[in-house]
Amino acid sequence: MSLAFYAAQSTFSDPGELVARYAGLPHDPSQLARITRDLLIHRLEGDLFGHTHPVDRLHDDAETRYVDDILRVLVSRDDAPLARRRAPADRFVGTCRDFALLHCSFLRHAGVPARTRSGFADYFGDGGFHVDHVVTEYWDGERGWLLADPELADPFVTGHWNVDFDPMDVPRDRFLVAGEAWRAIREEGADPETFGLHPPAQGPFWGERFVSGNIRLDLAALNKVEPLLWDVWGEAEGEPGEPLPEPARLFYDRVAPVVSGDVSFDAARKLFAEDDVLRTPKTVTCYAPFNGPSRVTLR
Repeated sequence: MSLAFYAAQSTFSDPGELVARYAGLPHDPSQLARITRDLLIHRLEGDLFGHTHPVDRLHDDAETRYVDDILRVLVSRDDAPLARRRAPADRFVGTCRDFALLHCSFLRHAGVPARTRSGFADYFGDGGFHVDHVVTEYWDGERGWLLADPELADPFVTGHWNVDFDPMDVPRDRFLVAGEAWRAIREEGADPETFGLHPPAQGPFWGERFVSGNIRLDLAALNKVEPLLWDVWGEAEGEPGEPLPEPARLFYDRVAPVVSGDVSFDAARKLFAEDDVLRTPKTVTCYAPFNGPSRVTLR
């Protein structure tokens, strides 16, 4: 039952009326990851690709929640088949979430169970910091659920980050899903200052409060709800960077095991359905990095 659930499109990953654009795409997860990589460019990759993002694309592309809208942006810039590599100037300017969601969309169309996972990667730079990141988790018939990072599917990008593993089989100690990150902090004594969007010296988006938000995103993704990373709901009172209240910490102590390790499909579905704090509401607060906060009603 769970594999069939993850092999079907979500509201966010559905290509909708543009599904014909998927005709002729391969079914191999690695090939689909490379196609994804060649359609998108990360907001922060301009210098890496020797490209300057137009301001409107830098600000607006990654506010696109749904794959059908991502596809519309892509084909408006280059109407070629999706399997054809785009020049950086013609790519969708997104974030890790967009890479993972489009990869999931391709995989689900091919009948491969797939889901996005929110957590923290240690392979973007050095110094032991675990940066906020989203990857794909897909089903391999022989080995079960594997983590894949389509953002690394271009060897040029892999080489830039000195990655020493197969991007289609990311080691689980190099990418910690959000629940594992929480448990590393709370149960194993990991430094909360080493988990976040950036180190503490660069702003307030780090530590337990930030990791708890990732737990909500990851539980939502396990239920095929894949909003923007800055769509927020269920926040404990307080500002970014402030410690979580003790009742909130104990709450996430109970939630984290549900989204850790070999996830129980039934437990993740039950928790999301029954908990008003964790379940994604119809209307969320979007804290868009460039465009400012707004209230957004999801499809």
